[in-house]
Amino acid sequence: QVQLVESGGGLVQAGGSLRLSCVASGRIFSINAMNWYRQAPGKQRELVAGITSSGSPNYADSVKGRFTISRDNAKNTVYLQMNGLKPEDTAVYFCNADISNALGRRWYWGQGTQVTVSS
Repeated sequence: QVQLVESGGGLVQAGGSLRLSCVASGRIFSINAMNWYRQAPGKQRELVAGITSSGSPNYADSVKGRFTISRDNAKNTVYLQMNGLKPEDTAVYFCNADISNALGRRWYWGQGTQVTVSS
């Protein structure tokens, strides 16, 4: 069974920083793309940043220049460094990964970690 577990969320003042981590565990052959999504109360889940297996990143316009996605393939981990946080970044942040194992290839989701930015 594959699991994704996020950590690193919390309460921070506007302008502050947080670093989110997401570790994939279980019977994994390979991890392809990995993404960070977020969902604020009353809003749809949105893609924040993604990174390919070779390390090419992409970002939502709202976070460009403030957030950095990276991954450590040896540790099956994806990170999201968030700087210059704004109250509108408040949301539950989820990681999502395209994983291959003995059962095939599919997308998996973590349980989410809360990020709250106070003004």
